[in-house]
Amino acid sequence: MTAPTPPDEAEIHALLAKVPRLRAEISKVVIGQQAVVDELLTAFVAGGHCLLEGLPGLGKTLLIRTLAEAVELSFHRIQFTPDLMPSDIIGTEVLEEDQATGKRFFRFNRGPIFGQLILADEINRTPPKTQAALLEAMQEQAVTYGGRTYPLEKPFFVLATQNPIEQAGTYPLPEAQLDRFLLFLKITYPSEAEELSMLARTTGVAAPQVTPVMTADEIGQLQHLARSVAISEGLLAYLNQLVRSTRDRAQPAVARWVRFGAGPRAGQSLVLAAKARALLAGRFAVTLDDIRALAAPVLRHRILLNFEAEGEAVTTDQVTAELIAALPIPSSPLVG
Repeated sequence: MTAPTPPDEAEIHALLAKVPRLRAEISKVVIGQQAVVDELLTAFVAGGHCLLEGLPGLGKTLLIRTLAEAVELSFHRIQFTPDLMPSDIIGTEVLEEDQATGKRFFRFNRGPIFGQLILADEINRTPPKTQAALLEAMQEQAVTYGGRTYPLEKPFFVLATQNPIEQAGTYPLPEAQLDRFLLFLKITYPSEAEELSMLARTTGVAAPQVTPVMTADEIGQLQHLARSVAISEGLLAYLNQLVRSTRDRAQPAVARWVRFGAGPRAGQSLVLAAKARALLAGRFAVTLDDIRALAAPVLRHRILLNFEAEGEAVTTDQVTAELIAALPIPSSPLVG
């Protein structure tokens, strides 16, 4: 996909009008989980990868598959297992013979990573060696094999699911790979009404049909538009202070519970995510609410807790909440 042409005013309105339609298509299949859907779309518009964690049966894979059906992107699913090898993801060279000349040659047989929307299902069911096969693709949007680099088609998203690391047969993701995910989302149990609706809608004969509503070029335009959303100097300074506070030993929560804080990539991710959230809400300026709403999913996987925190069952979300509470509010929090 070539670099998107900046849309004019009419095209901007047409693009933003597709966002509610995209949500509506997803809601045909996915019942409830509206907050998670909104956060997933935020990562999508921000152009970042997303990690979803939840117990089996809560619809992680279903959500990603439904999103794939609602956009016109090439979709590949990789089921991570303990015996999965890096070549099963990236691809491998195969020996072939030219029928005309009889000469033999190696041809690179591309793996499932060569798609635009990749579902890395149960990514923590495979050892770190195989998990790391995704690193270059996620960061550089390219794959290197045999000394040659193969670019991946844009837009490129890795949407990974994982089971809670407390479960048997799971391998924690390396910190370097976790940092490549823009957002870390957690899926919880549905409400009673949502679960009742789920039982009624998923056990009959009729199956909902999802219609694609957005093309690759339109997604590229949305991503470009999101980067042009304004953020005031005051809010940018506030956001920077929030990220830096995660490694400030003068903060009581950090001194007591944090082993390592978030790095500069966390700040970049929070800015992009906040801009995407504002755009999805039809605004062209970031507000304080955008930053606070996305602080937890941005920092959740970038703050490493110590043994004391684990012993007290303290979560990174609790640390983030304490840091937000201790941070002075900017003088003009609603100004973009």
